[in-house]
Amino acid sequence: RQPRQGPTDEAQMAAAAALARLEQKQPRARGPTSQDSIRNQVRKELQAEATSSNNPGAPGTNSVPEPKEEISPHLAVPGVFFICPLTGVTLRRDQRDAHIKQAILSHFSTDPVAASIMKIHTFNRDRDRVKLGVDTIAKYLDNIHLHPEEEKYQKIKLQNKVFQERINCLEGSHEFFEAIGFKKVTLPVPDQEGQEEFYVLGEDARAQPQNLARHKQQLLDAEPVRATLDRQLRVFRPSALASHFELPSDFFSLTAEEVKREQRLRTEAVERLSSLRTKAMREKEEQRELRKYTYALVRVRLPDGCLLQGTFYAREKLSALFRFVREALQNDWLPFELRASGGQKLEENEALALNECGLVPSALLTFSWDASVLEDIRAAGAEPAKSVLRPELLAAIEQLS
Repeated sequence: RQPRQGPTDEAQMAAAAALARLEQKQPRARGPTSQDSIRNQVRKELQAEATSSNNPGAPGTNSVPEPKEEISPHLAVPGVFFICPLTGVTLRRDQRDAHIKQAILSHFSTDPVAASIMKIHTFNRDRDRVKLGVDTIAKYLDNIHLHPEEEKYQKIKLQNKVFQERINCLEGSHEFFEAIGFKKVTLPVPDQEGQEEFYVLGEDARAQPQNLARHKQQLLDAEPVRATLDRQLRVFRPSALASHFELPSDFFSLTAEEVKREQRLRTEAVERLSSLRTKAMREKEEQRELRKYTYALVRVRLPDGCLLQGTFYAREKLSALFRFVREALQNDWLPFELRASGGQKLEENEALALNECGLVPSALLTFSWDASVLEDIRAAGAEPAKSVLRPELLAAIEQLS
């Protein structure tokens, strides 16, 4: 990213108060975390693996996969795509989960602890069950740390009811125990015929209790590895087609869960007499109709007529849209306004989603600088530049067709 162009001296003095207000609202950058380092390492490994492979579909290739269907040249976007946070690869929706799983599994050969932690949090969808299992594992490790001389805490009975109900059911849990130094052995059980399986902490792991404490914290702090939505940022020249959106089927397809919800809503609608619907009821039904969309394509008309375009989740907050626009500006320190069709002003600090503001499945918004800041700048004898985007974005400008 190129260095930002700073404001003129006059504009900076005139808009100092606005800058202070904006700085209070801007989110703070998140520092690097251990999870970030894990993901960077996975990315390097998979990209190296892909370089030596002749398989163009192997993890690590950074090109966008070819769509399965022929794409109309008039579509506003070719589809909905995602970015794997581990490898940086751009993926179609039907590829993302399999790719992330493969990326995690590939990491077992180099860092089995990190890989097993990611597997526990990612492969198991029931978040309540994951939390219960993770907390139970942490309790086992705490007992070892607090009672290092007591033999009973150095082993875990696999047929124990708590272990079976809370841990055995979690994918990745067995890999985690083995990665941190437990070994599966068969031992006799006092006052019982036969033997049973136990996880027993190895001597090397016992000698380094600080490692167990670190692995426990890694397990507690981890989050699922999820692909991020690719904004597919594009910039278009001024066009009479700005409000024309031809969207691919990805924007309208529903998940199985969403289909069930839509069927339920239709059943409820049939049961009501349409002649008795109040205005509030009609508005509520309109909102329900908007919920069928998973994604939204938004264009922002800039002061010079150019168009900034990006893809969003329909339920993303307005703050994500404002952040997207701000990151594309040369002078991102200046407050700005976004207005929907009809002049409706969107408020960045309101906890509203795009679909609640009628911005799905597509919308054309109008950008303008904050009115009070514009007044101050003009009073100082200056004018904001018409071209507001970063130079590298303007260099890739396209013709909307």
